Amino acid sequence: MARYRGPSCKLCRREGEQLFLKGARCYTSKCAIQKRPNRGPGVHGAAIGRSKFSDYGIRLREKQKVKRIYGLTEKQFSRYFAEAARRSGVTGAMLILLLERRLDNVVYRLGFASSRNEARHLVWLGHVLVDGKRVNIPSFSVEQGNKIEIKAKTRSNPHVNQSLEGLERRGAPQWLELDRENYSGVVTKLPEREDVTVPIDEQLIVEFYSRV
Repeated sequence: MARYRGPSCKLCRREGEQLFLKGARCYTSKCAIQKRPNRGPGVHGAAIGRSKFSDYGIRLREKQKVKRIYGLTEKQFSRYFAEAARRSGVTGAMLILLLERRLDNVVYRLGFASSRNEARHLVWLGHVLVDGKRVNIPSFSVEQGNKIEIKAKTRSNPHVNQSLEGLERRGAPQWLELDRENYSGVVTKLPEREDVTVPIDEQLIVEFYSRV
């Protein structure tokens, strides 16, 4: 499957804000955005500012930002938008909630991985169980009542334990209940828009797809 494999910090600098793609590093002084705020990628990166973009460019950048936060390809993101548009409710909010219910995102939100990319690899490699069964599809959509846990053999993995220690910095969302001792979590309810604290203006994404 196609996947971006270049420098993660380059993506943050392109969008001009922290996307938290490199886990713990993003909370340190090594973060590229902290070191060179409002500067584009590259050694001589130009200043980044929304005022430099056209209306189309502003909407494009918001779409690209969300796509990169959740680690999706263009085709995958378009499918999620199409699914959100088919469902009842506000399209933009539904899009964000569908992305939040991805299994790799839930593994990240519970603190078993320091980034969504790391969570995706945990799922791919079969280290994650849903209701006691192995699920190796990162896009698997969780439902209310699902129990997500890390396989017993993986619980000694230092990356998993370091990630759990770092969870205090970002906190777990209210729609998930973490049982740290047993390396598991339960989807107590489906997420709502106010549960997603990432700075996203989903209306710009809706306007972007309305023009194409």
